[in-house]
Amino acid sequence: MTSAPEQATVVVGVKETGASRAAIRLAAREARYRGAELVAMMAYHGEPALGAPAGRPLSVIHSADDGRAVAESALRVAVVDALGDQAQGVLLRTAPGLAGRTLVDTARMVGAQLIVLAGRGGGGDAPGSVSQYVLRRSPCPVLVVPAGGGTT
Repeated sequence: MTSAPEQATVVVGVKETGASRAAIRLAAREARYRGAELVAMMAYHGEPALGAPAGRPLSVIHSADDGRAVAESALRVAVVDALGDQAQGVLLRTAPGLAGRTLVDTARMVGAQLIVLAGRGGGGDAPGSVSQYVLRRSPCPVLVVPAGGGTT
């Protein structure tokens, strides 16, 4: 038998795009309302890149550590940009792998009460592949924030 974590938790999935800022703000509001900890999560590709991206010398080798460092920096910037001074209390997590899977795994691990995601912003009403994966496999309710649907 497993015991539930003592601290209530809200998990927000963060992408490198600006659309995540509204989701972060809404997740922070939900966490305050619930008296819960806020966990901001970003997935990254954990495998080294083959070859070099356009415009970069081939001698530059990209490792899994490079991907983690870039993701950690992008996550920190996104949370601070969205929350300002309130960003200090947010737990930042990065993990290698597919975004949907890492979000669901993190939510299970922390016993999340809610997962908040940014919509894909393509102008359509259908959720993107990450949202669909999370909606189907989440251990808790999921809130998908439509692009441009953020609150101030």
